Amino acid sequence: MALDRWIGLILLGIFAAYGYAAWFTMDGSLAPFMQRNPIWPSTFPKVLSILGILVGLIIVLGLEKGDKPREENPSVIVYRQLKEFKLGQAGLLLGLMVAYALLLRPAGFIIATVGFLVLGSVILGERRWIAMIVTAGLATGIVWYLVQVVLGIFLRPLPAFMGI
Repeated sequence: MALDRWIGLILLGIFAAYGYAAWFTMDGSLAPFMQRNPIWPSTFPKVLSILGILVGLIIVLGLEKGDKPREENPSVIVYRQLKEFKLGQAGLLLGLMVAYALLLRPAGFIIATVGFLVLGSVILGERRWIAMIVTAGLATGIVWYLVQVVLGIFLRPLPAFMGI
C-alpha cells in the first residue's frame, strides 16, 4: 500500500475516535437546559468527524487519483521516493510551529506571529523582505484587531515586561 493510503488510514482512525467521542461522550454531561438547544457544543465536532471520515475513506480507497499511472500523476506519493521531497523544509516548518506555540505567551501575539510568518516565508524560499514584513505585519495586525476589539477576547499583543 502506498504512503498516501497509510496516511489516509491513520487519519481515518483518528477521525473515527474523534467521532466516537463527539457522538457518544460529549453530550452526556450537558446541563438539562442545554439539551433542548438545536445546536449543542458537540455539533461542530460531529460535522468535522463525518467530513474527516469521508476524506479518509476517499484516500484509502484511492478515489481521488483516477486511473492515471504514476508517470502521468505526480501527486501519487511512493514511500521509496521520499528523498525527492523537501523533507528538510517540512521539518523546519514543523519546528517553527512548535517554537511559535511556545513563544506565543512570552513574546506576545504580534512579535511571535510576525516572526513566524516571516521565518516561514524564508524557509519556503521567499526573498522579498519588504513584502514579507509588510504582509506579515498587516495580517497580524488585522487578526489581532478582530480578536481583541471585534470579538472582545484578550490577546496579549506584546511581552508582559513591556507593560501591556
